[in-house]
Amino acid sequence: MPKRYDKAYFDRWYRGRNRVSTPAEVRRKVVLAVSIAEYFLRRPIRNVLDVGCGEGAWLPHLRALRPRVSYLGLDPSDYVVARFGKKRNIRKAAFGELPSLHLDDSYDLIVCADALHYVPDTEVAPGIRELVRLLDGVAYLEVLTKEDEIVGDLDALMQRPAAWYRKTFTAAGLIPVGPFTWSAPELAPTFAELESPAR
Repeated sequence: MPKRYDKAYFDRWYRGRNRVSTPAEVRRKVVLAVSIAEYFLRRPIRNVLDVGCGEGAWLPHLRALRPRVSYLGLDPSDYVVARFGKKRNIRKAAFGELPSLHLDDSYDLIVCADALHYVPDTEVAPGIRELVRLLDGVAYLEVLTKEDEIVGDLDALMQRPAAWYRKTFTAAGLIPVGPFTWSAPELAPTFAELESPAR
């Protein structure tokens, strides 16, 4: 049976006593990602693509920081799109479908938080390559690895080694610049020697 991202799923993992994060924890991640993106872009972010966005938990925090930011969320959940699609600009799509969407915008910040470890191996690399094509700034790719102590939804979780993700991300041109954050390759010429551990 494929995973069902219905209301019961979100009630259990995002609102109930088993919830995997609090609003304050999400806010810290948003502040981190926005700060790093703006540091390297040297200006406020203008737009965000959130892949595997769920109910769009990042959006209120993004708007609190940058009220005029443009936001597009993508999620495979019929429930999410029916409930929040129009209000939060969320469209139905899974990570593996990114290349087939032919999005024509480029984004200052791309988010994929707590989703990649549920994506099949064959879909990760093509999706990351498409993400890089769309990226003008920084990607926040929060992913749990085989080496991490994982608490929460373990159903269909892919426990891949951290080295697997590093290899996949760097092969696509991404450059590590902070916790879960990766720069677009085009920004590399602007880096000072110690701004990225990859230099």
